[in-house]
Amino acid sequence: MAQTAQRKTAEGTPKLYAWHAPEVECINKGKARCPYEFGVKVGIASTLKHGLIVGARAFHGNPYDGHTLQAQLEQATILMQDTGVKPSTAYADLGYCGVQADVPDVRLVHRGKIKRLTRQERKLLKRRQAIEPLIGHLKADHRMDRCHLKGEQGDRLHAVLCAAGYNIRWLLRMIAKKGVPFLKQAFLRLVAAVRLLARWLAWQHQTVTGGVHAAWLRLRGA
Repeated sequence: MAQTAQRKTAEGTPKLYAWHAPEVECINKGKARCPYEFGVKVGIASTLKHGLIVGARAFHGNPYDGHTLQAQLEQATILMQDTGVKPSTAYADLGYCGVQADVPDVRLVHRGKIKRLTRQERKLLKRRQAIEPLIGHLKADHRMDRCHLKGEQGDRLHAVLCAAGYNIRWLLRMIAKKGVPFLKQAFLRLVAAVRLLARWLAWQHQTVTGGVHAAWLRLRGA
């Protein structure tokens, strides 16, 4: 209710920050050089050791960070379901403190419970900071900083496509590092990633429109 009231004027009408993009929000950054940003909040989920993006989702309405964890893990689970891997542990910052009940199947690790963590878990928790340069590369090198697609659906597509471009560049680096024998395996992973991306986009279309999408049925083998 408090966030809803912040988005309204004194007369009770919704605030309009951009004529061409009514869905834009005023997001408080809390930084001296950039106290506010106008846009849409995007959640990023990556693997812990290698930094491969497994989830990128736009959240409209400027929700609290902790309230986006369930939806973010849901997307990551859908995208990785063909690999047989499900998220079991999530390493996050203190913005996700107190939302363990929303994800009972996933263990949430953050600095708020540092005394209850083992030495190995404390070491892995430091890897959470690797998400910050990843977000910087998405904004600077993959055009995440500005969306040219229209509407809320365009924001969702833009976030996924930027993450896909990052993963393709990640695969090319691994090919250059490990040589030609790695090419076949990387190509198969890329094909699987594209198939999972198409499946998730079809599921998003079904959720938004409320109808059954033909591409979703074909992907499921119906």
